[in-house]
Amino acid sequence: MPDNSVKQLMKVGFQWQSHLLLWYVVAAVVLVIDQLTKTWIISEFYLGQREVISSFFNLVSVRNYGAAFSFLSDAGGWQRWFFTILSSVISVIIFVWIGRLGKSNALESLALALILGGALGNLYDRVMLGYVVDFLDFHWSGTHFPAFNVADAGISTGAMLLILDMFISPKDSQR
Repeated sequence: MPDNSVKQLMKVGFQWQSHLLLWYVVAAVVLVIDQLTKTWIISEFYLGQREVISSFFNLVSVRNYGAAFSFLSDAGGWQRWFFTILSSVISVIIFVWIGRLGKSNALESLALALILGGALGNLYDRVMLGYVVDFLDFHWSGTHFPAFNVADAGISTGAMLLILDMFISPKDSQR
């Protein structure tokens, strides 16, 4: 009988790992789409170029040396390394967090995977370029929302899903 119990454990372990793989693949897809779109913008647009797509949306080529909404973008350069270290630490924490979640935490896992993919996308930009490439420009009645990218969209969507998960998931002492 010990052989059956080992086989059972291996089967459960494989299912658990393949379930985790899904969330890491989601993060990787966000990262890849983010980098492909940024590469396209860099190759097709000059810095500052704006292409009107609709009455409320433009493609632009801008550099963000700071964080969200260009926070600290003119801080003198130290912010690049601060945000690089912060993004690295947060990415490791989220990677481990996803690994500790069970199958019943699908919404939380998806949210974290989106955040992880986005964090890695912007981290790559900071390390390789020294700034984050932003290109999605939404506007209404002459007011522009700060330009952002696919990574930012992943992070924002993931954050909203985490908040939603807090309201709809059962509360227990094991979480």
